[in-house]
Amino acid sequence: MANFPATLLNFLRQAERVTALTGAGVSQESGLRTFRDAQTGLWSQYKPEDLASPEAFARAPKLVWDWYAMRREKVRAVEPNPGHFALAEMGHRVPRFTLITQNVDGLHRKAFQTLKVSETFRVWKESPIIELHGNIQRVRCSECGMVADAWEENDDVPRCAGCGGMLRPDVVWFGESLPRSALEAAVEAARGCQVFLSIGTSGLVQPAAALAFAAHNKGAVVVEVNLEPTPLTEKADFFLQGKSGEVLPGLVKATW
Repeated sequence: MANFPATLLNFLRQAERVTALTGAGVSQESGLRTFRDAQTGLWSQYKPEDLASPEAFARAPKLVWDWYAMRREKVRAVEPNPGHFALAEMGHRVPRFTLITQNVDGLHRKAFQTLKVSETFRVWKESPIIELHGNIQRVRCSECGMVADAWEENDDVPRCAGCGGMLRPDVVWFGESLPRSALEAAVEAARGCQVFLSIGTSGLVQPAAALAFAAHNKGAVVVEVNLEPTPLTEKADFFLQGKSGEVLPGLVKATW
């Protein structure tokens, strides 16, 4: 999309508080499959609940660990795409920017960290990223909850260095609630922003889907970037149809 509404560009330039929500569509443009799309070959015989629930881990911990180990390798093999970097640049230009993501791949963090090395951008005192569903690159103890960024791989499920409990992916599984602190921060960011961007998400998964409506109800300008219309589209002030990796870089360039 080469031309953007002048009113949208003005809203972004003047906004002090901008919040963005991203979904699977952003990661797919980096070559990552969605959870269900990744269930091919050996994994096609399992239901999602057999691979991503507390009950599944209790029943077959090594099966679940191996599934996530495979997915981690897939994530490590890809890089942030232009959409990730455009949001990172937006985050460095807007005084108070919050990025809420439903994705667990950590590519938004990688994009922000890449731009941090440039003296052009200010350094964040704290990360502006809220990972609603966790991060597949981290693990935590299934017993004491201690989070770890590194662990020793072996033929069995790795154990916690503190209590000896089995380590599990630090992601939200079926049947689990979102981390309270992350959800509260996301709701606060949605209700307090002047511009809200919903990017590459179906608008169907709750409670994330409610964030754009919360922003709308508080008077924020709502911008949707997606390949297809969603339940949010009718409420959005602007609908930018297309791939986030194509739309967002153009939007950032046109705005700043």
